[in-house]
Amino acid sequence: MDLQHFLDHVARGEVIEGGSAEHVFMHAAAQDALRVLAELNSGYRTPEEVRALLSRLTGRPVPESVALFPPFHCEFGKNLTLGEDVFVNMGCRFQDAGGITIGDGTLVGHGSTIVTLDHALDPARRADMVPAPVVIGRRVWLGANVTVVPGVTIGDGAVVGAGAVVTKDVPPDVIVAGVPARPIRPTGFAA
Repeated sequence: MDLQHFLDHVARGEVIEGGSAEHVFMHAAAQDALRVLAELNSGYRTPEEVRALLSRLTGRPVPESVALFPPFHCEFGKNLTLGEDVFVNMGCRFQDAGGITIGDGTLVGHGSTIVTLDHALDPARRADMVPAPVVIGRRVWLGANVTVVPGVTIGDGAVVGAGAVVTKDVPPDVIVAGVPARPIRPTGFAA
């Protein structure tokens, strides 16, 4: 099992069966991510050091314009893509094994959680996971303590109010809020 095989598997939306080669690979990759995050979260890091650690975490260069304020938590790392001018505030938690893409100019408020795996409902299969990517467009603003569940796409220019739980796709240039998040009004600006 290698990284590309795993990424292809989840990109197809195939179940990660508990105990399977994909499951074992994911847990081993999590150990690598935890090592990098322990270094990131264990003391002050310059913005350059933060980006270097994010590049190690993701396995690819992170744009110089990305800013992240630790602490930050992520269980996989290798299926996380950050665009130009992305800002991630303190205390965010990303479960990226199913794929997280964050577009240029997006702001992620402190304490936000982005999730990309669901567990099976059948108790006998509870260790199985179903991946579904989260795609966040360009110039999106996630307020503080937002939760985004698997399979959601948030359109360019959207705003998600603090504390919202996003369970459905969000159209571009719309403000959503609440639990579950519902449209409030257009932003009045075109992304």
